[in-house]
Amino acid sequence: MTSTPAFPALAPYGWDEAWADAFTPYAAEGLLPGRVVRVDRGQCDVVTAGGTVRADTAFVTPHDPLRVVCTGDWAAVEPGGNPRYVRAYLPRRTAFVRSTSSKRSEGQILAANVDHAVVAVSLAVELDLARIERFLALAWESGAQPVVVLTKADLVPDAVTRSHLVQDVETSAPGVPVLTASAVDGEGLDVLAALVSGGTAVLLGQSGAGKSTLANALLGQDVMDVRATRDADGKGRHTTTTRNLLALPGGGVLIDTPGLRGVGLWDAGGGVGQVFAEIEELAERCRFHDCAHESEPGCAVREAVESGELPERRLESYRKLLRENQRIVAKTDARLRAEIRKDWKRKGAMGKAAMEAKRGRLR
Repeated sequence: MTSTPAFPALAPYGWDEAWADAFTPYAAEGLLPGRVVRVDRGQCDVVTAGGTVRADTAFVTPHDPLRVVCTGDWAAVEPGGNPRYVRAYLPRRTAFVRSTSSKRSEGQILAANVDHAVVAVSLAVELDLARIERFLALAWESGAQPVVVLTKADLVPDAVTRSHLVQDVETSAPGVPVLTASAVDGEGLDVLAALVSGGTAVLLGQSGAGKSTLANALLGQDVMDVRATRDADGKGRHTTTTRNLLALPGGGVLIDTPGLRGVGLWDAGGGVGQVFAEIEELAERCRFHDCAHESEPGCAVREAVESGELPERRLESYRKLLRENQRIVAKTDARLRAEIRKDWKRKGAMGKAAMEAKRGRLR
């Protein structure tokens, strides 16, 4: 079997021995390894040991939208040709997937082989904790380690107020580092740069969250276009329109993404469980294993809400994300759809029996 060359020029983009081993069969075919740094309309830019090349993805564009070539993939590229083609991509270590806004509810892959998912949240507007929890559910499900970065920290100069904001986010993000950063005065950038220096990080967040400004600060140069947010609502103007992978000067690579208006879950049950780990731990102490945490006797979750240990908002957010995820999964899982219908009928029968019993007591 032909051994794969080391390709040290690819090391800054994350190439390692494990990737080299996975590429061995393609090296035997005379193909070249490279990392996809940008995808645009059926073509992609791939950084190879000899430089960045433009390649067509027609050979690896199946009907399944989750298996298309995406930013962050390691690809097997033809050594030449006009056009040049990507022949395959290596099995992904992680994949960040969301549900599309279409009625078909297809999954859309945003980035691959990501180690850190950096969720950028602007302090210029009121915190939306439920949206942060949604981003974190997708991040955990991807297999990456989430990090929340509260950007534009210079707009909240009062230390006490800023501490309270950080604490609110930490309560909604168990097990997730929460950093404050400002591209204006450089606060927190060294900590974030050190955190993402050991792998691939993807920047996520709404338009206006300061992702491109943060990316430029980490890169040490104005690579990404930046525009001011609207004064009326603090929303951005989609300055980033494609996902771009860039090598960081301090080590590691960064994928900047367009602002995400819709962040739909896609089979993210495990991610939801990690975001709301304290609720799942409480649920293990409920009297009934299928407790809905509504009015059942012996519900440890409801007891925690009533005692003030668990915020009601957290429970409502947990329920909402679970319901949404269940709907998405049910659209592609016939057995789950049948189980949901069975559960609806069971709850309907229980409600009917309760009403009849109540009427009987009133007679």
